[in-house]
Amino acid sequence: MNSLQKFVLPVLAVATFAGTQIPAHAQTGGTTTPPKVLALYDAPSGTPWDKLGYAYTIMLRNMLGHFDAQVELLPVQQYTPGKVEGYSATFYIGASYDHQIPAAFLSDATTTSKTVVWFKYNLWQLAWNQAYNFGAVKGIQFNGLRGLNESPSAANPEPGFFNTVKYKNLDFVKYYSFDSVRGVVNADPDIGHVAVADPAKAQVVVPVANPKTGETAPYVVRSGNFWYFADLPFSFIGPRDRYLVFSDLLHDILAVPHAESHKALVRLEDVGAMVSVDAMKKLTDYMKGRNVPFSVAVIPRYVDGLGTYNGGRRQEVNLSQATNLRTSLNYAKARGGEMVMHGFTHQYGTMKNPHTGVSGDDYEFWNIVDNKPFPEDSPSWVLGRLNQGLSDMRAWGFNPVAWEAPHYHTSAITARTAPQLFTTTYQRVVYYTADKPDFFASTAKDFSVGQFYPYVVRKDYYGQYVLPENLGNIEYDIRTVDPTSNYNYTADDLLLNAKYAKTIRDGFASFFFHPFWLEPNLGTPGFEDFKKTVEGISALGFTWVAPSTLR
Repeated sequence: MNSLQKFVLPVLAVATFAGTQIPAHAQTGGTTTPPKVLALYDAPSGTPWDKLGYAYTIMLRNMLGHFDAQVELLPVQQYTPGKVEGYSATFYIGASYDHQIPAAFLSDATTTSKTVVWFKYNLWQLAWNQAYNFGAVKGIQFNGLRGLNESPSAANPEPGFFNTVKYKNLDFVKYYSFDSVRGVVNADPDIGHVAVADPAKAQVVVPVANPKTGETAPYVVRSGNFWYFADLPFSFIGPRDRYLVFSDLLHDILAVPHAESHKALVRLEDVGAMVSVDAMKKLTDYMKGRNVPFSVAVIPRYVDGLGTYNGGRRQEVNLSQATNLRTSLNYAKARGGEMVMHGFTHQYGTMKNPHTGVSGDDYEFWNIVDNKPFPEDSPSWVLGRLNQGLSDMRAWGFNPVAWEAPHYHTSAITARTAPQLFTTTYQRVVYYTADKPDFFASTAKDFSVGQFYPYVVRKDYYGQYVLPENLGNIEYDIRTVDPTSNYNYTADDLLLNAKYAKTIRDGFASFFFHPFWLEPNLGTPGFEDFKKTVEGISALGFTWVAPSTLR
């Protein structure tokens, strides 16, 4: 085992600004024409948040890729009269407080017969302007904004807010944390507080509760073709978050009624030259015995650029020299295992990026230390590395069915380039509001957002066909062996995530597992927990599938 192996905690996907964190598939049924969608967003000028709305709109655009939607992204200030009529649905991302909305859109949003979906801010410009007669037409009353019940303090760090979205008999609780030392809240507590003024015209689709006060309010309210979401379901997302509620409701909003279908995926992760053959055979035999299709995330070439585990001497092991790896892959392949190419070396040169410079430990296509692309980042550089990995694998009869980026994180250029060689991407994805951001220029206002998917996205913002990984992975606190591995994420956590994922009518249960957790010296119940996860997902009613069947 490499001591600083990758793990992904399925907790948040938040926006970042200039490298600093801010507090902030399926077959189509019932329609033969993919929806045509207009996605409008706030684009203020001269603030640190200029591109935040665009970042969230990218996330929306990705979700629409599940439905084969044709999507146009446009700043709301560029809206022209009647434009909504050319689309089956228009979404407005209200991310900037009191950003002025063109009168043409306010008028059209009230009168059009086409679907309009409004998120969070600025509804008051429509609801409180008598010129649009919004309340009488839609039967919705806008009361204002509600946020934290009171300011947090060291004595009262969690004063509460409307944080519990009720959907399909589950509580989807919004993320919240408070740094009492710095006085910083990490959450998105504001909601647009609305009420149904005329039940004949409007209905509450989904409620949200404020447990501290005992109040409830509409989280999603609908009036015919008009939908209002009280917040932005793209901020601080997690596997038990209201983001999943939105993911499911998109079927109703777009009138694309995908059939109820619940599939499962499992992937053995970070399998490189130093893998344990015994661990791989044990996991492979178990899945073969239960008729569970699976995949293996392969690191084709092992590099220890600084000699971290080799007495200070650089070490490189090609696939031709990696007997353990070839033995493990051949054994898995003969028993139905499919291959996923997981980077080329899963590290970068002789740089600690950020840990050791060793394959499996570090990032390959992103400078995570300085949070920027590498100087050589270009399509030709990316294609060179990917082609080397493919050549190595194919020379030994291993043909990858998908691509997975190291640590799920690459430059925008890498993400746009990979589809030239891989028809399928299998991962979570990081997106940027610029392909080549200048992270150090004072004028830079570019954001990145991390996103996971509960179902297949047939075409994302970068042109990728993305298979989901939405449950996370088992982790153990082994800080006495590896100081960076100090977090427990259990089989029970993954199974609870799967229970929430099943609320989506075609939601997946997809997770990955590191074979090194079977190594005896670590003293973890890795194999038992792996079995518990697989069998628990089966018991929830998910059907295991191979990645290649999802194209």
